[in-house]
Amino acid sequence: MALNRCKNGHMFSARKYGDTCPYCNTSLEKTNALKNRKLLIDDPDKTIPITGVESNVDPVTGWLVCIEGTQLGKDYKIRNGKNFIGRADNMHIQILGDNSISRINHAAIIYDSKNRATYLLPGDSSGLAYHNGEAVYTPVELNAYSVVEIGKSKFLFIPLCGEHFEWDGDDAGEISE
Repeated sequence: MALNRCKNGHMFSARKYGDTCPYCNTSLEKTNALKNRKLLIDDPDKTIPITGVESNVDPVTGWLVCIEGTQLGKDYKIRNGKNFIGRADNMHIQILGDNSISRINHAAIIYDSKNRATYLLPGDSSGLAYHNGEAVYTPVELNAYSVVEIGKSKFLFIPLCGEHFEWDGDDAGEISE
């Protein structure tokens, strides 16, 4: 809502009353109004939003896609480093609806950018994780289309980074041939 102030200090709606104050019936000077608008634009202390630019982007390195379970078809982004899996809000990969998945640290998926590989690790909880039908007791390397089973849900692993692609330090992708 645009508000104007007349020379007597009255505030009024510019949309409803235009440039004439409804209280004292004085007209605003157009040059004065333009000068005030220009000052607002040129004010260095004025906060101006910058749109379309995200800072601190943590690029995706792969995905888990639910192929069986309560979240059928949902994808979960895997980031560089450790990605803890569970139902709690503070988990990197939060899987809702499957109460057989532990709330905290049921399992973890790690992307190791130095070795360009993704691993599935068992978590700290009592629940097990499975890789292609085998229980995971130690770190297991995930390959494209590996099936990860956690609780009553199954996920397909889809890599982005690895042998053929890696994010470089400038946030631009680097494709290896």
